[in-house]
Amino acid sequence: MNAPVTTSMPRALPDEHRQQLMDLAREVSFTMGTRLFREGGCADRFWIIRTGTVELDVRVPGRQAAVIESLGHNELVGWSWLYPPHVWHLGAEATTPVRAYEFDARIVRELCEKDPEFGRSIAVWVGGVVARRLRASRIRLLDLYAPYGSGGLL
Repeated sequence: MNAPVTTSMPRALPDEHRQQLMDLAREVSFTMGTRLFREGGCADRFWIIRTGTVELDVRVPGRQAAVIESLGHNELVGWSWLYPPHVWHLGAEATTPVRAYEFDARIVRELCEKDPEFGRSIAVWVGGVVARRLRASRIRLLDLYAPYGSGGLL
């Protein structure tokens, strides 16, 4: 499929690599409340949101799962598929109806192996997403669980 994308996601990729990735896309839909994946599950696919909202969460022993971040239009859902052992580090749930592009992680990883330039572009893009998500997770968890006022200085 030649899916047009005007997004921060693929803008991190050179045009040629963005198109290679989007050629592998499959359009999917999720109803509100659908669990896309659970922490600890097999990370065998990933998504780019077209419309709707997905919340990322983390299990907290003895408490409800903590929502780390809400993702929307043109954002990547899932990064664990790229890095061994390919197990989800967070959970994800559709909080509105969602339309997305879905990618088979195995096929994308194989393309990364065959085309090192493509692989480097994907790794840099996904690595940037991971770095932003880790910062967001830290801030959110400090907001939820740290003593009052400690979040900004650590």
